[in-house]
Amino acid sequence: MTTSDRLIEATRELLWERGYVGTSPKAIQQQAGAGQGSMYHHFAGKPDLALAAIRRTAEELRGAAGQALDGPGSAYERIAGYLLREREVLRGCPVGRLTMDPDVIASDELRAPVDETIAWLRDRLASIVQEGLDRGEFDRPLVPADIAASVVATVQGGYVLARASGSTDAFDAAVRGLLALLAPRTDTA
Repeated sequence: MTTSDRLIEATRELLWERGYVGTSPKAIQQQAGAGQGSMYHHFAGKPDLALAAIRRTAEELRGAAGQALDGPGSAYERIAGYLLREREVLRGCPVGRLTMDPDVIASDELRAPVDETIAWLRDRLASIVQEGLDRGEFDRPLVPADIAASVVATVQGGYVLARASGSTDAFDAAVRGLLALLAPRTDTA
């Protein structure tokens, strides 16, 4: 791994653990095993390095989400695959957590990859719901953009509830509840 990559990876971890304010250049250098000169040789400063780290984290999240959402199966199965995929629930979402960081939100440049990732996810989910509607997979009318927003809100809210309680139970319950609401009805009569 190059020094630049080590710095980016260290920053990604620290942003996830501590947020932007809690991530000092010294902590980044220590975690990366790189000196101050190396850091400033590769990056203009902390904001530049943080932007590279946020972009990489966003790309990774889109890749992981895309694997579930672009896989085989019905619209419901693909959404379920996304909701049930393995996550580090108690750590929270490495992208979503950045929305609670005032310095990230105050910076158009740092916020952009966060906004783009959330918009991508909502658009992708909405298109999957629309595909399901077009194929007659859902037995009731759904508004794709509303369902997409609900899925994202369930995941992000589930992270918050899980972190607050110190247990994944709240996250799991939110996912089960949303899937029960989305599941095609089965009439046994």
